[in-house]
Amino acid sequence: MYERKIPVDLDCPLRLTMSLIDSKWKSCILDELRHRPLRPSELHRQLPEATPRVLDLQLRELVEDGLVAKTIYAELPPRSEYSLTELGASLLPLIDAMIAWGQSHADFFERKYGRRG
Repeated sequence: MYERKIPVDLDCPLRLTMSLIDSKWKSCILDELRHRPLRPSELHRQLPEATPRVLDLQLRELVEDGLVAKTIYAELPPRSEYSLTELGASLLPLIDAMIAWGQSHADFFERKYGRRG
């Protein structure tokens, strides 16, 4: 797992929150898990731009931080699922606000990155 070189500033709530969701895919993973638990392969299909290695690493960090729960089923072949914890679900209003902001500023992103096509 990634080890921080600079300690988290415990006096800054913004930095504390960002320390949990500061990577490229963690917010997207939480958003995908909002409706139902998903298997790793389902998350990989939902986020094809992310490499499986990066998704697996970020899922592991989300589990260690208590935002996501991993359930392993004792069957053959083994199966696992990821689901939001109560703490992870408490971040959904923040993610919803980020989605709404992105939608309301779509023209900015079209100018910056070009039209989707």
